[in-house]
Amino acid sequence: MAMKNIKIYFPVLALLCLAACSKSFLDTEDVTSATEQNFYKTPNDAWKALVGVYDGMQRATSSGIGLNVVTSEIMSDNAFGASGNSDGYGVQMVDEFDKLRSPSDQDMFGDNWTVYYKAVYRANMLLKNLDQVDWKGNDALRNMYESEARFIRANLYFDMVRFWGNIPLLTAPSVDNVPQANPDEVYQLIAEDLKFAAANLPATSYGAMAPADFGRVTKWAAEAMLARVYLYYTGYYAKPDLAGVVTKEEALAGLEEVISNGGFGLVENFADLWPAASLNNYVGERNKETVFSVRYTYTSDWNGNVDGNHWMVMMGIRVQAIYPYGLGWGAGTVNAKLWNAYPAGDTRRDATIISIDGENLDFKNKKDQREYTGYYAKKYSPMADEAGVSLAEKMGGVSFMISQFQDYVSIRYSDVLLMAAELGSGNAQQYFDDVRKRALGASFVSIPVNNTNILNERRLEFAGEGLRYWDLLRQGIDVAAATIAETVTLQNGEVDVTKTINAAKITETKGLSQIPNTQISLSNGVLKQNAGW
Repeated sequence: MAMKNIKIYFPVLALLCLAACSKSFLDTEDVTSATEQNFYKTPNDAWKALVGVYDGMQRATSSGIGLNVVTSEIMSDNAFGASGNSDGYGVQMVDEFDKLRSPSDQDMFGDNWTVYYKAVYRANMLLKNLDQVDWKGNDALRNMYESEARFIRANLYFDMVRFWGNIPLLTAPSVDNVPQANPDEVYQLIAEDLKFAAANLPATSYGAMAPADFGRVTKWAAEAMLARVYLYYTGYYAKPDLAGVVTKEEALAGLEEVISNGGFGLVENFADLWPAASLNNYVGERNKETVFSVRYTYTSDWNGNVDGNHWMVMMGIRVQAIYPYGLGWGAGTVNAKLWNAYPAGDTRRDATIISIDGENLDFKNKKDQREYTGYYAKKYSPMADEAGVSLAEKMGGVSFMISQFQDYVSIRYSDVLLMAAELGSGNAQQYFDDVRKRALGASFVSIPVNNTNILNERRLEFAGEGLRYWDLLRQGIDVAAATIAETVTLQNGEVDVTKTINAAKITETKGLSQIPNTQISLSNGVLKQNAGW
């Protein structure tokens, strides 16, 4: 939408205009419930079903307590569970890997499990029926639709297998009660799906992409995601390659292709990537650094339309709007260790974290905030105007709770550069320096590119984006447990309390999450709970 390229010097208007453009291809209702025999006939039928697959991914990533960002940040050393001082202790259970913190919350991820498998069902339904369609010889279009569906299925399974480790693997539309698969089988499917997508999606550079296609899967997204999966799987499971499907050399070659031919680049000022950090200079969601994102709009309602970003409200400042930040539920308060980890001159700190004292914010609701640290997440903060009115509602959304519209940026170009450096690119030092130069500006001093420095840089670059926890786990469960564990003084309702996260609990669970107890009951015991839960 051209409006995204217009610079408007009124903060509220600028942000409103940057909201939901070009998301129209996600607005179509899914049609996966239509009868197979009478539906999958034309490429247009397949297109409608593909939109339903995207919609399934959109729903999966926005539901529950938000696996990709909220939960991932809380499980890492970046943030605490927090939330309201009188709330239940479910997020503390997640944060501390201890089911005894909230024994009644045995279905903490029940909604997440359900919507993810519904989304997988949609992808499998389309993949099963592609050959019923009369493509009129357009094999490239058929392969493109298959690639998009397979990427989405791989993305969904990657989320699930990282969180739960032991999950049922369904490669066809089915509601069968099947036992959990060996994780190697799941990763093999993920690798094969992403490899197919990378080989069959057109190599259209970012600059040549039609605006209406922004948000669709690209060749570059598939190659970048394949490298992400490779790094996680080979690290967490201590394997030499990705499930016998992808080697280190292949993963690196894909990243180098993204760098050479994808047409991406780093946005000059880090803060401009994030609306709450930049206001008038926000570059918008369709920018040269976004390799892949899940798109949301403000049109969610209470009648089944779920196109909004439903997890953002979790991370807002506790029940108080303080311009430009909108109110939220106060989960995921930022650990002071993260604030202190940024070196002097690093512009990412203030773009990533809201400092109540540092920004002189008149926060009056400490009595209702659990695990208060004085810091909140900024990259995905809800926003409000100077009168405290939610921007989502100002646009016409029915409620700030379900109408947040900021996209979830899954892969940024800086991630591609740092992954390529980690995998041993001949240009590793240049890629590493490029990321740090943007962050540090005049205070930049080159340091050697090595795994320790790369992983530290990843923490600072991607804090608040949901990557830190997985970067810790892939270094080994002992490393993750030792890094996350701590005893710290926080405030619950303005009263100092001691919070302890035990390394032994993280090790006992192997860093995996609790499988919803209801799903185990519904399976008649076919599903088995993960260790430690």
